[in-house]
Amino acid sequence: MFLLGTATTFAGVFLAACGSEPPVEIAATEIPIGSAVIIDNTIFAQPSEGNFVAYSTVCPHQRNPITEVEGNTVRCTVHDSVFNIADGSVVSGPSRDPLVGKQVEVSSDTITAS
Repeated sequence: MFLLGTATTFAGVFLAACGSEPPVEIAATEIPIGSAVIIDNTIFAQPSEGNFVAYSTVCPHQRNPITEVEGNTVRCTVHDSVFNIADGSVVSGPSRDPLVGKQVEVSSDTITAS
């Protein structure tokens, strides 16, 4: 039992150190066309009907969380960087780098980002 507990603890520490995050999923119907939603650490967007993309909520400027959706953009409220949901590009603000994309998998009516 001790060895099993030790192995489990080591595996958890190893995964945490690698920065591996569990996948996040959402029903496709919950993502508005031409806008986005924020779930946990993921921005799910549907820039056009049936076109799904996902990004990290970590602002590339100073790693603060992106917390606001404004139509077809998302905004980091700490320093007011604004990003386009279609491609993650910077619209305005101090950030010079685009949002970090996540891999998206569409399965039936569920969207998964990892």
